Amino acid sequence: MVTRYQRYVTVALALLAAGIGGAGTALAQAANYAPITLSANPATATVTGVTAGIFSLANIAMRDQRSLICAGFADATPDHILTLTEPLSQITLQVDSGGHDTSLLLQGPGNGQVYCDEDISRRNPDAQIQAENLPAGTYRLWVGSQDHGERINYSLIVTP
Repeated sequence: MVTRYQRYVTVALALLAAGIGGAGTALAQAANYAPITLSANPATATVTGVTAGIFSLANIAMRDQRSLICAGFADATPDHILTLTEPLSQITLQVDSGGHDTSLLLQGPGNGQVYCDEDISRRNPDAQIQAENLPAGTYRLWVGSQDHGERINYSLIVTP
């Protein structure tokens, strides 16, 4: 049975995702952990956080622009805000959780581009996204786990 509170939260999240409401844009830019700001030189950063996944990443985006399924669970609020001060020809975002099964979702700018990924390889279940030709702008980034509610400490390494 869905409670009134759950309905309010669902509507609020939908409004935030759509950017509706005077505070929607400002609230949508909030993040759980440290922001990342990159320019073309140097385009390297490392941030840390903890997955707190009960929100399905498929609720944010079912599939990315490469038709990959956005699997896993994260917080409804992005974990990090990535700001590119200028376009980047390529970027790699890689989770280091010590080998836990993690996932990533990168969305932006303006919900235009979506990238999702999971395992780096069969032997390494940490997530990695490699993207090309990213325009300058603000991106939202979720680091998730494959298991509902699993808390995993991670470092996120961003490199060109």
